[in-house]
Amino acid sequence: MGRRTIYAIVETGGKQYRVTPGQTLDVERLTADEDSEITLDRVLMVADGERVLIGQPVVDGAAVVARVITEHKGDKVIVFKYKNKTRYRRFKGHRQVHTRLTIQDIRLP
Repeated sequence: MGRRTIYAIVETGGKQYRVTPGQTLDVERLTADEDSEITLDRVLMVADGERVLIGQPVVDGAAVVARVITEHKGDKVIVFKYKNKTRYRRFKGHRQVHTRLTIQDIRLP
């Protein structure tokens, strides 16, 4: 008999993530305090080993509970615009702010 693997696909910040309990992931900045619990309710799919629930577009009653660890800046992205023969050069850097989450629990409907 195999281990029961539960996972969910959630949407936050315009991106989709496959999450399992105990996983740590970086998402777009959320308005939550450090060391607080948040509930991600945009659950698109839940699988718990023997059954799979797919939402239309979200699974009603399903939720993912996560703990906010910290906010941090991501890697620097360099934007360099250049046109030859016209002395046009623009150099700009950007660091996106992310929120680091630890997935605590996946609640099924």
